[in-house]
Amino acid sequence: MFRARPRPRAGLPLPRRRPRPRLRPSPRGLASARLSLSWLWRCWLGISAWGWGGITSLWLRLSQPQSQPRPRLLPGPVEGTHGAAAPAAPAAAPSARALPGPGAGGDARPRTLGGRLGAVSGPRPSADSRVSPAGKVLEALQERYRMGSLLGRGGFGSVFSGTRLADGAPVAIKRVPRNRIQHWGDLPDGARAPLEIVLLDKVSTGFPGVIQLLEWFELSSCFLLVMERPERCQDLRDFIAARRFLPEEEARGLFRQVLEAVRHCSSCGVLHRDIKPANIIIDLDSGQLKLIDFGCGTFLQDTVYTQFAGTPSYSPPEWTQLKCYHGEAATIWSLGIVLYQMVCGKHPFRRGRGIIRGQLKFPQGLSQGKEKQPLEKLYQVGRLQGQPQG
Repeated sequence: MFRARPRPRAGLPLPRRRPRPRLRPSPRGLASARLSLSWLWRCWLGISAWGWGGITSLWLRLSQPQSQPRPRLLPGPVEGTHGAAAPAAPAAAPSARALPGPGAGGDARPRTLGGRLGAVSGPRPSADSRVSPAGKVLEALQERYRMGSLLGRGGFGSVFSGTRLADGAPVAIKRVPRNRIQHWGDLPDGARAPLEIVLLDKVSTGFPGVIQLLEWFELSSCFLLVMERPERCQDLRDFIAARRFLPEEEARGLFRQVLEAVRHCSSCGVLHRDIKPANIIIDLDSGQLKLIDFGCGTFLQDTVYTQFAGTPSYSPPEWTQLKCYHGEAATIWSLGIVLYQMVCGKHPFRRGRGIIRGQLKFPQGLSQGKEKQPLEKLYQVGRLQGQPQG
């Protein structure tokens, strides 16, 4: 089972065990160990210094009197379409400019200029030299308006709802990044401004069929346009979609208002170039239509335009064929499409098909003598006037 361990015989010496060799650390190991201890010591000192420094800075921060944080005006940084931040400000100091009108001075208080609210005309020497002109502009804007939710976003900027704090009137605040501005113009007082502001200033003369520009502000990275906004409103595109189509009598009254708005713009020398139901809002309480969004607009001219701006599905056939058009003829063509959408509930040329031929298909139930003839006449006049001469 178990074998007994043999005992050594008497008189024989026991075998000696060899001593184990002692391991001596090499010079390289000693150096690495000293280096590790040195780094541990340095890390501990750094952590201790950082901790004591944070505690000291926190104590100093709490011991000093703090001013109330200033509320942010706009939700987030001003960005472009692709999420990139807007470019840096130019050398000129940003300011808020006044709309042209009598009595425009340097006072920072709001005042009425020809029935419109005027903005501050420029930065004046401040009692507090630490406040920059841009900060003064933001303070003036925050004192007058309260920013609301996002209403819509387009190719030239974003539109937010707002409230005028003086009387609680609803407004629309459009933010246009500086890097989106392609065309500039001159106001009557000689100030340089984006072309959209110049055009709105020309048509904002109290006419109810065009959106009124109340005031505008120039910041380092963007422009802010404050415009009127009805309490309960809806754009004509959604208004038609909710009803599928409009009765002929209702469409006639609304379309007459659109024609009056376009005629007013033409009399002011302004060409909208993007007339469509989405750029027409209707006051649901009064039934008043207003033409909005002059971002694609330009000055009206008698010569041929060789550059197109607007929505391609509303472009005239001469632009598709010849890459040129007349302003009034293109306006008549787009007005015909708007009228067709009112009474038929859809775009006559889906995806651009049929624009060259201009053939219209009317649904059943549409009267022959009320709306069909004006529609055909609009298209015929638009095609005849759109042919470039010479």
